[in-house]
Amino acid sequence: MSTDYSNNAEESPEPRKAEVKGCIPSWLQGTLLRNGPGIFSLGDTSYSHWFDGMAIMNSFAIKDGEVTHRSRFLRGDTYKANMAANRIVVSEMGTMAYPDPSKNFIFKAITFLNHTVPDFTDNGASNFIKYGNDFYATSETNYIRKIDPVTLETLDKVDYLKYLPVNLVSSHPHYDKEGNTYNMGTSIAEKGKTKYTLFKVPAVTEKDKNSSEKWAPALKSSEVVCTVPCRSLLTPSYYHSFGMTDNYFIFIEQPFKLDILKMATAYMRGVNWASCLKFCPDESTLIHLIDRKTCKVLETKYYTGAMVVYHHVNAFEDDGHVIFDVIAYSDTSLYNMFYLSKLKEGFHDESYSKPSYKRFVLPVHSDKGVAVGEDLVKLKYTTASAVKEKEGKLMCQAEVFCAGFELPRINYDFNGKKHRFVYGNCVEESALAKEIAKFDTKTKERIFWSEENCLPSEPVFIPRPNAESEDDGVVLVSVINKNPGQLCFILFLDGKTFKEVARAYVDAKLPKDMHGFFIPQGN
Repeated sequence: MSTDYSNNAEESPEPRKAEVKGCIPSWLQGTLLRNGPGIFSLGDTSYSHWFDGMAIMNSFAIKDGEVTHRSRFLRGDTYKANMAANRIVVSEMGTMAYPDPSKNFIFKAITFLNHTVPDFTDNGASNFIKYGNDFYATSETNYIRKIDPVTLETLDKVDYLKYLPVNLVSSHPHYDKEGNTYNMGTSIAEKGKTKYTLFKVPAVTEKDKNSSEKWAPALKSSEVVCTVPCRSLLTPSYYHSFGMTDNYFIFIEQPFKLDILKMATAYMRGVNWASCLKFCPDESTLIHLIDRKTCKVLETKYYTGAMVVYHHVNAFEDDGHVIFDVIAYSDTSLYNMFYLSKLKEGFHDESYSKPSYKRFVLPVHSDKGVAVGEDLVKLKYTTASAVKEKEGKLMCQAEVFCAGFELPRINYDFNGKKHRFVYGNCVEESALAKEIAKFDTKTKERIFWSEENCLPSEPVFIPRPNAESEDDGVVLVSVINKNPGQLCFILFLDGKTFKEVARAYVDAKLPKDMHGFFIPQGN
């Protein structure tokens, strides 16, 4: 089963009814959006890295037991400029775009300046974010694109920098029960300082809903919650997500860093921006615990060994401790695996370092009077530790739950609360999953789903209204079907048993994607 991930996707903008086999639960009403790269070559130019491809959005509208599918390319400025030139003219993280040799000196000079102080792409191919009542396609730059979640049309371009001093922004925000959104961004050398900015975008009020004023992005009402100075001024840490509980935010400042000076000269040196990311395995990882009430970082310094984290699973509080789960790598080989030249080599890569599902525990109570060398973790159900060192540092060791598990999703009603079940991709042999699993953090057991020649996406859990248990709901998975003559499909699994309850065959080729977002009907 070989798959060429450099093939350009085709869009299907008109709604097409899927063929449903089995029975979709009557309570499941809403739309699953999925996002990922879809165009990898234009004219005689090609992207080097899979993450760089121009975004294609897929929607699966579920209503009264039926599924309607459509897909569209994200038609942002990047898409328009590339299409007009019939070549890649906007640089991405892993692919630099160089001017046509026939262009004049002034054009080349302007291109050079745009790369010295990078004006980033608006190719939001990573995820979807909800701010207020609006939905946006996002990557991790300062640009996001508003989209119509029904038609998938591309709407306004929004620049974070008009509202917040952030050049790079996470594509995994958090939402509270009131509808507020919390996210993090990096301010590069703002007023000579590089810092991490945690911000809140308030929910839309009734007054805003009824306002006759011209549309304005919800970011206009954004508030800075807290700023954290960067450990090293010119090399801020890369991060893809963060943790949140009722009373705390958890931010991991890992020794995986972006070298700003190298980034400014990357274009001139003929290398991509991704080459300016460096992993420092001899450095420790610093964990920041931010108090949501005081908006300040706790004085206690929590450390662990060098690791690379893309995805937080969840975080919660228990008896004076903050517990958080992450998917952690020992190096940065994951990014390199997604260069298209590597993906063509197939599923097996000797350099692949599989991730571990880790649980960390941070004692919040004071360590005064505690001897150096003593473990401050007092919870009986975990082997995670936090040992006091000199100068009041706490060295944290994680409990390892399992290996080869990624793209974790929980019942989001349990976000910030103690959870038991996690759904994700099995990535034992490669970052390309052929199997998905439900993991039980209590028993450490996994239940699996796979099918011959089928490639499942990140699973998304939807709780049943008035659910009686954490796993009472349905798991939605987009599946690429490589079996000859068979269609791709959306899979519906029972959240408890992980058994199939239905599938909806889609009359379109589904591309490999990144992340998904479910919008309940009427939301």
